[in-house]
Amino acid sequence: MGSRAWLALEVYVKTDDERRYIDYVSSRLAWLRKVAFLLCQDWHRADDLAQAAITRLYVHWHSASRADNLDAYTRRVLVREFLSARRTVWGSRVDLHADPASAAPPTVHWPAPQASADDDPVTRMEVRAALAQVPARQRAALVLRYYCDLSVVETAEVLRCSPGTVKSQTARGLAALRLALESRQFVPADR
Repeated sequence: MGSRAWLALEVYVKTDDERRYIDYVSSRLAWLRKVAFLLCQDWHRADDLAQAAITRLYVHWHSASRADNLDAYTRRVLVREFLSARRTVWGSRVDLHADPASAAPPTVHWPAPQASADDDPVTRMEVRAALAQVPARQRAALVLRYYCDLSVVETAEVLRCSPGTVKSQTARGLAALRLALESRQFVPADR
């Protein structure tokens, strides 16, 4: 194969690879933002986390696109980005939102939620407020186990720890979540 033909083939492959990256990120961005929000409890930081995760994903797209489960790979990148950001000065910045409602994202970014008989927006807000009080690593374990529905072993892989650590972080996180819910003395929505 001549050098011109090889160069044309490289350009085509790169363009096709970039197109697959764009298609993937476009289809999964809302999900990524939602997981990021559950981790950090701030829409602006969630956008920053999602941006950092998709940037890292782009840098490693060649190997990421070959992963058995691209969603799991992306989720792992996001969680690790969240945990590493908590260790830096960026993670300790001051929250400027006096009113939590002012931090809500524009509605155009989110698809309409699936309604169910058990869907209670007040309870959802109470749990999110309580989840914000849970320490970051325990919060990550809870989000991965109960929102992302990962097993203990899968969660351990994402958090780079042993399954025993996941179990203890989950147990402590649930205890902290219960304590936060009890201490705030939330009134059930039907009263």
